[in-house]
Amino acid sequence: MEIEQLKNIVEAILLGAGRPLSIDQLLTMVGEQEMVDRSLIRDAISELQTEYEARGIALVQVGSGYRVQIRETMRPWMSRLWEEKPARYSRALLETLSLIAYRQPITRGEIEGVRGVAVSTNIIKTLLEREWVHVIGHREVPGRPAMYGTTRKFLDYFSLKGLSDLPSLAELRDLSAIGKDLELDLSEIPGLEMESAADNDAGESEETVAESSVTEDITPAAEAADSDNIATLH
Repeated sequence: MEIEQLKNIVEAILLGAGRPLSIDQLLTMVGEQEMVDRSLIRDAISELQTEYEARGIALVQVGSGYRVQIRETMRPWMSRLWEEKPARYSRALLETLSLIAYRQPITRGEIEGVRGVAVSTNIIKTLLEREWVHVIGHREVPGRPAMYGTTRKFLDYFSLKGLSDLPSLAELRDLSAIGKDLELDLSEIPGLEMESAADNDAGESEETVAESSVTEDITPAAEAADSDNIATLH
């Protein structure tokens, strides 16, 4: 198959899918009878990425594979198209999600130890329902508390290929060192808007989340728990 034809096919599949697709998924959809292998698929993706550089859309790699999406620079114009306001998340939820992302696997008690307040059940419930976090095991201590880690859907939503794409923490020595850096680093993560109101875990039952659709470095603990769903912090 000619590369130009393959590029058109890959582009059409990614646009039609509406979700990230892996190289293997693209290969299956193109069809083995076309005599196409993974290297040709990668070449087609690479050429499309180059061609998109001067356009309002981009072909990006996220946790679950590749997808075509609108560039961040187009937000001022796209906001006129969508009347729905972007999702807003409380400081409590963002701090909890940030701690899980940077220090997974981590238990609820360890999160509370850093934040200095109890973690609302509604916060954990929201993160689990959004499928941004996942129970990846249990700590072998009395009570066997659940340990949380992030998922591929977390990476997809925030347009990350892996955890290494998260904003770096200048000094990540222990859990107690994270608290003072949370607000700075969260502000650098695209797609997040932080509530200006003071932290209020008790109000998490009113948390509003908007429906949304977006490397495969998997931590040993996560891989053992769910190799298809847990992502190492893409």
